[in-house]
Amino acid sequence: MKNTAFTKFHQEAGAKMVPFAGYNMPVEYSGITEEHITVRNGIGVFDVSHMGEFWVSGPSSMKFLQYITSNDLSALFDGKIQYSCFPNGKGGIVDDLLVYRYNTEKFLLVVNAANIEKDWNWCVKNAGLFGLKPGKELINASAELAQLAVQGPLALKAMQKLTETSVEDMEYYTFKVLNFAGINDVIFSTTGYTGAGGCEIYVKNEDGPKLWKAVFEAGMEFNIKPIGLGARDTLRLEMGFCLYGNDINDQTSPIEAGLGWITKFTSEKDFIDKALLLKQKEEGVQKKLKGFVMIERGIPRQHYEVVNAKGDPIGEVTSGTMSPMMKQGIGMAYLEKGYWKTGTEIFIRIRNKDLKAKIVDLPIYNKS
Repeated sequence: MKNTAFTKFHQEAGAKMVPFAGYNMPVEYSGITEEHITVRNGIGVFDVSHMGEFWVSGPSSMKFLQYITSNDLSALFDGKIQYSCFPNGKGGIVDDLLVYRYNTEKFLLVVNAANIEKDWNWCVKNAGLFGLKPGKELINASAELAQLAVQGPLALKAMQKLTETSVEDMEYYTFKVLNFAGINDVIFSTTGYTGAGGCEIYVKNEDGPKLWKAVFEAGMEFNIKPIGLGARDTLRLEMGFCLYGNDINDQTSPIEAGLGWITKFTSEKDFIDKALLLKQKEEGVQKKLKGFVMIERGIPRQHYEVVNAKGDPIGEVTSGTMSPMMKQGIGMAYLEKGYWKTGTEIFIRIRNKDLKAKIVDLPIYNKS
């Protein structure tokens, strides 16, 4: 089991540690609900050092990434980040990822922890078509970098104290390379997986302890807290953000998953599965991922059956929880055609009882 640069701090703080994607990770500290509310209303810190990072460089890096990802990289400018996915050549998804553009010949890919090896092999397999060599234009830096996600409405205000570069006014899905907490060449981005605002901070492993101490000192006046992966999951689910392995996988297409907005069909862009996914977009699909809220009291969980009023099976829950903010059961499920419209009544089969729920637009939780 691998440790991150921050493991000793989690243990000192009394975190409940669990194995996750080969790493020893904190699932909770004071409790998932309390930690969730801390992030929604204030500021919380996640150790996300288990995520994977690949550098892609060289004159053909843009062509390679246009081919291997579903989104259109021509929309990016220097310092801009894009959410995308790797289509797998069979209509499914290898992984979802973030693409950071430094310039037209330098990119950083951030991939899911559990998929690092699979994603790396997929990139290497396709890189040869564009003359990119592993270890040269394609570098797996996953083991070298530590990452903290500082999330919540007060996050950027607190983090501004640690740098002279302006970060409070950064737009969503952008990044800067800056001096932060006395550490050089820090990658500071504003993507987030919580819907609460905030940033991600990437440093070399050896700078991890210095970063942790500085971040908590800067956030002290805002009652900053360390947050576990349990609350990360409930926060992302309130927003309707997909989790690989639950809501998307090798058998689900981006069109079925409601990710048509990251699947761009332009004449200049030729990418893996383009023809197949375009056909799905034009002709429609048989199942779609939809968000729902429980009307009757119950907590939906992954793999629970979804049925209609007659009790006929119409789908399956992919993610579910009790929303700490709404105090209601919420979830996402793949559903058959005819049950996609907002407000449609469905039933979740929980312990042999069919409990009423309704389809809602995403995000499931809306602060306003």
